[in-house]
Parts: sequence; C-alpha cells; structure tokens
Amino acid sequence: MSTDAGRIVLPSCPSTMMVARDGFAGYAGPVWVLAHRQTGGHGRRGRPWANPEGAFTATLALPNPGTAQAAAQRSFVAALALFDAFVAVTGRPDGLSLKWPNDVLLNGGKVAGILLESLGPRPDGTLDGLLVGIGVNLIEPPDVGEVEPGAVRPVALAQEAGVRVTPEEFLDALAPAYARHEASFATHGFAPIRRAWLDRAARLGEVITARLPGEALTGTFKTIDEMGYLQLQTKTGLRGIAAGEVFF
Repeated sequence: MSTDAGRIVLPSCPSTMMVARDGFAGYAGPVWVLAHRQTGGHGRRGRPWANPEGAFTATLALPNPGTAQAAAQRSFVAALALFDAFVAVTGRPDGLSLKWPNDVLLNGGKVAGILLESLGPRPDGTLDGLLVGIGVNLIEPPDVGEVEPGAVRPVALAQEAGVRVTPEEFLDALAPAYARHEASFATHGFAPIRRAWLDRAARLGEVITARLPGEALTGTFKTIDEMGYLQLQTKTGLRGIAAGEVFF
C-alpha cells in the first residue's frame, strides 16, 4: 500500500464508514475519509460511537484485502499504526499499550478504538474491500456514562500526555504508519505483525475476563495465535477466542 493514499476531509457527516462505503466503487486505491464531526457513528455490536470535541474520526477504505481472515487481521495492523502515530505526535511510547482485539490504551485508559467492516465477498472467497474505522479521543474523552459498564475508562491524548493535535495532524502521522505496517503484512504475512502486537500487548500473562455471547471466561491471557485469536488459559483448559469483549 502506497503512502500516497487518497484523503477526503469533511466538516461533518453521519458516519465516515458510511461515506467510505457509499463512495468505495469510485476509489482508484486506498482512501482515508476524515470528518471533523460525526453525527451518527457506531462502534462494535451497533453501539453508539461517541464523538467528543476535537475527536479523530476516520475510515480507511482498503481495496482487495484478501480473505476474511486476512481482513480481520487488519485490526492488528491498524493497532500498530495507531501506536506508532501516538509515538510520533508525543515523542514517546510511555503509557501506551494494545488491548485485544481492537483498542489502544494510554495510561491504562482507552484512547482509541478500531472497527472493521468487510465489503464483498467474491466467489473465490476474497473480499472486494475493507473499511477500517478508527476513533481517537484527542482533546477530551466521552462521558463515562456513554461506555459499557465495566469497560476500560475512556481517556484523551491531551489530558494524559499534554499534547494537543488536530485530527488532520493526527492523520498525517497515522496514514504513513498504517502504510508501513500494511506493506509488511502484504510482504511477510501476519507473523511479524503478531510479534510486534504481542510486544505491546496490555495484560499479557495476567488474568482477564473475556465476555462472549452467553458466557464469560476468566483466565490467563497467554498469547494470540497465528489467526489472531486470543488464547486464554482457563481452569478447564486453553480456550481460543475469535471475538469477544475483554475486561480487567
């Protein structure tokens, strides 16, 4: 993926993911859609996507992402890119960590989240495209009442690191970082992405709880496997978890 991905900047829209989806067929290559205000965004499982003042809300429209498995692994690509972008704008990696499956933590609080949406599929099992939605609390966090009970507390870059950047300045750091990790993924596969993600993982080796539909599992976070599944050592054995909500 080239670092010269297209860029669309909007003053306001209901959802950058909606704009990217609607315009996807007309894009010649990867395109970032950034909105300074998003009025109808959503997060995982259809939850409202809070949009506090000065927040970064953007979607990368990525053509030809490969199989559904490869598309899902872009969550880790995006997480590494976000980590690098935060280092670029703050000048230090202190306090940053990555929470499975799709969050970035700063000083233990959630500062950024990732949402994937696939486009396709094709008869050969590959996808037409992938939308990588990213939200970052740059200036202030959403109200605690807007997040799920028991979830990691929301934080903002400005309050935790003392750094104020605009959404476009943050995209200037994020876009090339994503392009670098995407190029590594395309050339070398998931293995180096997995290793780099584990080096930055929050609560690796510690006891966590994974909530799945119909059950909650508590155990030791051992690793993520070659698919990107969380490996949780429980009292009844090692469990591989493809998707869920992690609490600690």
